[in-house]
Amino acid sequence: MIPVASLTMHDERSDLASSLLTEDRFSLSRNAFGADFKWGVSTAAFQVEGAWNVEGKGPSIWDEFTRRNGTIRSGHLADTSCDFYHRYAEDIDIIKFLSIDHFRFSISWSRILPAGTGKINAAGVDFYNRVIDRCLRLGIEPWITLYHWDLPLELKKKGGWANRDILGWFTEYTSLCVKLFGDRVKRWIIMNEPLAFTGAGYFLGIHAPGHKGLGNFLPAVHHATICQLSSGRMVKDVLPGAEVGTSFSCSMITPVNDQPRNVRAAARMDALLNRMSVEPLLGMGYPVDQLPSLRKIEKYFHPSDEKLYGFRFDFIGLQNYTREVVMHVPWVPYVHASIVKAGRRNVPVTSMDWEIYPPSIFEMLKRFSAYPGVNKIYVTENGASFPDKVENGHVHDQERMRYFSLYLSQVLRAKNEGVNVQGYFAWTLLDNFEWAEGYHQRFGLVYVDFETRQRIIKDSAFWYKAFLEK
Repeated sequence: MIPVASLTMHDERSDLASSLLTEDRFSLSRNAFGADFKWGVSTAAFQVEGAWNVEGKGPSIWDEFTRRNGTIRSGHLADTSCDFYHRYAEDIDIIKFLSIDHFRFSISWSRILPAGTGKINAAGVDFYNRVIDRCLRLGIEPWITLYHWDLPLELKKKGGWANRDILGWFTEYTSLCVKLFGDRVKRWIIMNEPLAFTGAGYFLGIHAPGHKGLGNFLPAVHHATICQLSSGRMVKDVLPGAEVGTSFSCSMITPVNDQPRNVRAAARMDALLNRMSVEPLLGMGYPVDQLPSLRKIEKYFHPSDEKLYGFRFDFIGLQNYTREVVMHVPWVPYVHASIVKAGRRNVPVTSMDWEIYPPSIFEMLKRFSAYPGVNKIYVTENGASFPDKVENGHVHDQERMRYFSLYLSQVLRAKNEGVNVQGYFAWTLLDNFEWAEGYHQRFGLVYVDFETRQRIIKDSAFWYKAFLEK
């Protein structure tokens, strides 16, 4: 099933992982989560597929952005990345080998609609049909994310997410995907982390398309909001039996101390990083109580938006990695707050300099579940980057095993306290192109040699496998 020429795995690693499960800190049981709890792994098209200009694919904003000097660490490109486009069968076989039953992946908009609208690229459609069909043959349920940040470049030239016409473009794209894949795909995620791609790409300029300023950010945020609602309703209308959701990044926000100005700063940062994603979708509006500058977003409202707010997603995808500690900083515009880097606080960190703080995922699950209108939650991403090294054909990533175990313990804690969390997806299957970090950060359960594309299953993957089979 798995080509040995490109994959290295050792059965003794599974024995090691099984022994770790017997230790107190690894004493989790899959059964404790319930028989219906969904266990999966997530990827994103741009980060793994490669094949950036083959078989009719159009360029995306990330294809263009990575070619600008200074945008990506070490000048790395994602042109080949993990080459999932050609190695998808091998990688799905690995998912099966690891006893993972659910695979979340995204569609590259420009692979099936090279210009973003209009002519369909049959080769791109065929690729995703092959991915879906292989999953189903192996008993793996495919979950589609419609948008994971790789907007077609032709639409960027027309204003991208800052142009209200995106509603029509995204509607066309959603309709096409539902028509093409809806007979086999029953769970849909409309967008991945809308505040992340609008904030980093339309306000800070550190991600594609590289725009800056409130005048770009606010329309992009609002248009992403209405696109999620409109497309969510469309999928549900066409596929009434499907589960439809959207996913948010979130972090527990803590003031650096109890000084009132720092407490207020933390509240403003929380409004920006957490509330601003979910509350508009629930018809609660944008959090202008903490961020008055957001009132400028009303400029982009349209009378037809109001009718969209009645839609309720079947689930919310929650994505949590860390917590953030915040202090008051008067010179930072709008929020007057700044994040205190974890590396300065003498706390355990990942290679991303993100604090390892497992209670964060518990707190965010509790908080999001308390919103009226949030019916069900899946953890659609959680994971960690560490400086993995190959040693005699093995990758001994003990830190990642511990990370997963500690965070999963907090997910179970939330579930036991009444949170309707019904699934967990590890981020990610493969070491991949990590956006502005290029290939310097490794989040994968599977190590990828980016010179040869050889796959090596890490100890953490064997741990996950043993946990799922326990």
